[in-house]
Amino acid sequence: MNRIKLLHSLLACMVFCMMMAACKTAKVSTQTPTPQVVKKPTTEEKKEEKKPTVKAPFNVPAFAKEVKRNSYNIAVFAPLYLDSVFANSLDIPGRVMPRYVLPGLEFYEGVQLALDTLQKQGYKFNVFVYDSKAKQNDPAQLIKAKQLESIDLIIGSVSTPEIKVLSDFAKQKEINFVSATYPNDGGITENPFLFIGNSTLKSHSDAIQEYVQRGYANKNILVFRRNSALESRIAADIKAAHDAMQYDKKARIREVVWNENMTETELSQYLLTDRPNLCIIAALDEAGAKTILRKLSAQSSTYPMQIFGMPTWDVMKFKEPEFNGLTIYYSSPYYNDKNDAFSKYITENFRKTYRARPSDNAFKGFEFTYYFAKLLGRSGVYFNKDVNDSPYKVFTNFNFQPIYLKQGEEQPDYFENKNIYIIQKGDSADYKMNAIQ
Repeated sequence: MNRIKLLHSLLACMVFCMMMAACKTAKVSTQTPTPQVVKKPTTEEKKEEKKPTVKAPFNVPAFAKEVKRNSYNIAVFAPLYLDSVFANSLDIPGRVMPRYVLPGLEFYEGVQLALDTLQKQGYKFNVFVYDSKAKQNDPAQLIKAKQLESIDLIIGSVSTPEIKVLSDFAKQKEINFVSATYPNDGGITENPFLFIGNSTLKSHSDAIQEYVQRGYANKNILVFRRNSALESRIAADIKAAHDAMQYDKKARIREVVWNENMTETELSQYLLTDRPNLCIIAALDEAGAKTILRKLSAQSSTYPMQIFGMPTWDVMKFKEPEFNGLTIYYSSPYYNDKNDAFSKYITENFRKTYRARPSDNAFKGFEFTYYFAKLLGRSGVYFNKDVNDSPYKVFTNFNFQPIYLKQGEEQPDYFENKNIYIIQKGDSADYKMNAIQ
């Protein structure tokens, strides 16, 4: 199996270094500069007018620098769990990889394909791939051993605690760190060098509220949540987005605290027959989401309704007969209909290399590596002001915006992808409705 060979290769060489042919070679001048004679200004000479001070982008002095190199060093972190997979031997029991390995491995496979593609295009990078779950590659230990000192960009499919460790290092060294898959800021603040690609729940809440307000002329908006701290926070974020929205046609939002014993009569008190009932369900887990949907489905023949779920609903299947006829949407920062040239290219190469179809994690690994490595090659280490003006779009229309968690802050706490797609669940495929930016 090609993937098992790949894991063996990664185990044998935990730090993967890849040199790529340069697209352009920087020219070094061999001319000797002519000595300049410095003379004292006379009283008759006019004093040189002072040039106005140019403000650094986002008040971050580093962002005003132009740092370009002949080649760049990129560190990629992904959870491969090689210590666990090969704990006892170099053989995998049954020749089948554990499921917990697949997300990180598939992300890495996408990264590798992007690097191969960039190499063919003539880009020059030194790329170091680290298994974030291996003891010898623990980010804190790598930093302590000064193994990341020369890195120009970090791309990570990581979660806690690695995201905080890498973020602190990126801030200290003033290099950009792209968190590709973790939908959370990890409690990080005051780090303008952090990019969050997988939008936070608050951004999803904002986007869903925006969509239901503007997408329907006459509506009854309900937020269903259980009595938990997380779902209470989601409901609070939706209401805060409603209060902040400048829109003269916005409808009020009513909150429904859900419990298992709610009767159909109690539920019907919130629903209306003369307009769409836009039901936003704050449940992130599949069991909880389906429990609420079953009760709503029983009312759908009487009350017209549209269901809006959370970003975790992208992998959920609603094939049960009781959900027939329900129109279900969810929000996502990613959308790929798999019909574009990039998707076909990735799919074809995966079949050749791994004898498998690429997963969503593989597509993400490709996209983030291709997009940000090209930005690095074009604009240098501090590409921040150009991040949304990149001509290197793959699938996603990234919209990285500065996030200020406190009023009056001069520098962003981080940058977050605020492009959110509203996607409708389909029988065989999901369909993009709109994007909220």
